[in-house]
Amino acid sequence: MSNREKTPENAAVRLSLCLRYLREMKDDDNISSEQLAQLTGISSARIRKDLSYFGQFGTPGKGYTVGKLKEQISKALGLDRQWNMALVGVGKLGRALLDYLTFKKSSFHIRAGFDLDEKKIGKEISGVKIYHLYQMPKIIREKKIHIGIVTVPAEAAQEAVDLLVISGIRAILNFSPVWVVVPRYVKLRNVDFTSQIEVIPFYLVKDNILNR
Repeated sequence: MSNREKTPENAAVRLSLCLRYLREMKDDDNISSEQLAQLTGISSARIRKDLSYFGQFGTPGKGYTVGKLKEQISKALGLDRQWNMALVGVGKLGRALLDYLTFKKSSFHIRAGFDLDEKKIGKEISGVKIYHLYQMPKIIREKKIHIGIVTVPAEAAQEAVDLLVISGIRAILNFSPVWVVVPRYVKLRNVDFTSQIEVIPFYLVKDNILNR
């Protein structure tokens, strides 16, 4: 088993956060794990441990060269290549994601959108052509799509996910407000806006902020 296969998922999340700050710095600057810890709120020991899963980074006593560290983390996270994506559900949230990912320079590119609304099918939105949901297997194969994004209503989420799996997709980001079921070989991440919003008042009440 390789170090990558042994890497905890949370390590990738933490390294992504580190990369976010590194992108704002000059490539020829130097930065230490302690400085990264101050920026990210992650302990320096944890950062060094996360990096160690992917090889030797930096020089003891000198830290890391920002440009090289960005390159190495990007490679470790698989961001040194292009990832083609499919969007299922072109409503308000879907359109917002289309706008964001279409015009943002990144490793992620939405190559096709899918919907059941006949008024959208065949049209281009933010430069992305929209297809009927049941065209998914053919289009995903033709466009060599790797990742599916689901933004359909709750009642349509499972069918959308099932179609993605049938079409050969092995990684799905689910924005629908419901938990869906996938085979064990499919990587699923649920993004639940409602639960995240509902947690915020807990901290306000817990810390007695409103009564200050």
